[in-house]
Amino acid sequence: MDTTLQDPLVGRLLDGRYRVDARIAVGGMATVYRAVDTRLDRVLALKVMHPALATDAAFVERFIREAKSVARLSHPNVVGVFDQGAEGAYVYLAMEYVAGCTLRDVLRERGALAPRAALDILEPVLAALGAAHRAGFVHRDMKPENVLIGDDGRVKVADFGLVRAVGSATATTGSVLGTVSYLAPEQIEHGTADTRADVYACGVVLYEMLTGGKPHAGDTPAQVLYQHLHTDVSAPSATVPGLALELDELVAAATARNPEARPHDAVALLALLREARAALGEDQLDAVPPQARSEDRDTAEDRTSVIARPVPAAEADDAQQVLHTNRLPAPEPPAPTARRLPPRGPLLVVVAVLLALGLGVGVWYINSGQFTRVPAVLGQTEAAATQRITDAGLEVGTTKRAFSEVYERGTVMAVDPAPGERLRGNGTVTLTLSRGPEVVKVPNLKNKPLAEAKAALEREGLLPGVITTAFSESVAQGSVIGSDPEPGTERAPDSAVALLVSRGAPIDVPDVTGETVADATALLQEDGLTVRVAPERIHSPEAAGTVAAQSLAEGSRAADGDTITLTVSKGPKQVEVPDVTGETADDARTALEDAGFEVEVKKSFPYLGDTVASQSVEGGSTAPEGSTVTITIKGL
Repeated sequence: MDTTLQDPLVGRLLDGRYRVDARIAVGGMATVYRAVDTRLDRVLALKVMHPALATDAAFVERFIREAKSVARLSHPNVVGVFDQGAEGAYVYLAMEYVAGCTLRDVLRERGALAPRAALDILEPVLAALGAAHRAGFVHRDMKPENVLIGDDGRVKVADFGLVRAVGSATATTGSVLGTVSYLAPEQIEHGTADTRADVYACGVVLYEMLTGGKPHAGDTPAQVLYQHLHTDVSAPSATVPGLALELDELVAAATARNPEARPHDAVALLALLREARAALGEDQLDAVPPQARSEDRDTAEDRTSVIARPVPAAEADDAQQVLHTNRLPAPEPPAPTARRLPPRGPLLVVVAVLLALGLGVGVWYINSGQFTRVPAVLGQTEAAATQRITDAGLEVGTTKRAFSEVYERGTVMAVDPAPGERLRGNGTVTLTLSRGPEVVKVPNLKNKPLAEAKAALEREGLLPGVITTAFSESVAQGSVIGSDPEPGTERAPDSAVALLVSRGAPIDVPDVTGETVADATALLQEDGLTVRVAPERIHSPEAAGTVAAQSLAEGSRAADGDTITLTVSKGPKQVEVPDVTGETADDARTALEDAGFEVEVKKSFPYLGDTVASQSVEGGSTAPEGSTVTITIKGL
């Protein structure tokens, strides 16, 4: 049975704008629907708070406040928030619709994932969380259900910041059990959560992707919470033998019970992930865990089908037999002939010389030939240093990072072994890259185009933070108006800097309703606006073929290049006029107004009667909705 048929919102036009088409999911706080924004003609996800929660004014206030904050967080791996509103008992968010599935769906279908797939999913998740952390947000409810994987392969994180409004995490309902599996110990013990709580949850999610199961299990939420507090997350390789040590170390770092021992935020964990990934070989990345479903195993067989395999004994015997039976007859050895032996003296001299040369080569190889000197790469970029080291026949191992007042950010500041030292064969060299000074100053970015401003921040060792826009009469569109913190402020490397970007000078949107589409388009384009005509037409008081509505109303402010959608009129709706002759004036007015008409009353002298003698539009005929029907009251 289709449960959506019982949902009162399905098929309804919410807030006069959002047509609810289908229910997608139900959570503890809200229900998510697929809907269509009839004003902009686009599909989106509508998250509607449960009506029972909407009666709590403080809860609704937090819901709205967090929604507005998250809407300012612009990142390609974050589910965007477009709009927020309310109609009656329904408080809603209009959000980006991601066609695809959740990570939970993938784990349920596939079981454990190969390390490459797990890291491919976790990396954009950490990028999204990192942007949020640097902007001052903490997710607080990271779990596979909140990781969306689009049909196009893009990974996005949902429910940013909204979980601050959720009640106690120690509730014992079955729906909460999935959440307690990812709670950090400090959330359970002290009720506090910072960026390291998200790091802990990501470590649990990585463990689950690598093994196909959660690290802590129990029949009740209390049992799971107890294990979070008193039991370390075990190494994934204990469940999946053969997993690389680097993956065990990554999970251990993220899920340390002491928050001080964890990476301080998602950006730091992302750096550890990339170091671990760089240390893994192709076979380690593509290793298929035993817990994987058959789809993974089929993929692995496809990957390895071209690798040479041992020939079974029976096949080897058959092959050897074929060689014997198809071998050409061996030519008979030539008859021995008499020959003269060379004099022994010169031969002995040659042998002695060869022995001496061989001994010399052997001594050289033992002392120098088997060693390679580490080339000088200090001050070079990572790419240039790596190329030079590999050209010398050596390999680059793990890469470290440290602060330096001498070496520019991103260049090599130390090498282990040191330049000039010798390594046996194709030994491994460890590079340490400079993070630049331990404290950096925010540069002046005003009037710089956004791309240049981002590059300038990265050169200084800072990260672009939340980007917001505003109108400006003095700064060109797309250029930076200002930053937060302000120029000259000292910050630690890799700190985020929020940017305010100009939308250009504001444009006052004119009223083009009632104009022809051609005239309205020309008028708007003269002001620098882009025009789109909606495919569907609507009934309106405006004449057919003229503009019935515009997406930005008269007096709104827009930026150069902004798009305004015009909706074309089908003309007034024709409505049947009721016959009210012989009725009282009040009854006639009510009948006509209910049918959608304006009513004008005329009375003939003397003004003592109350019965309709005639009406300006004959009853039973049709007239435009909203037009005026005049009724005449006959006198005595």
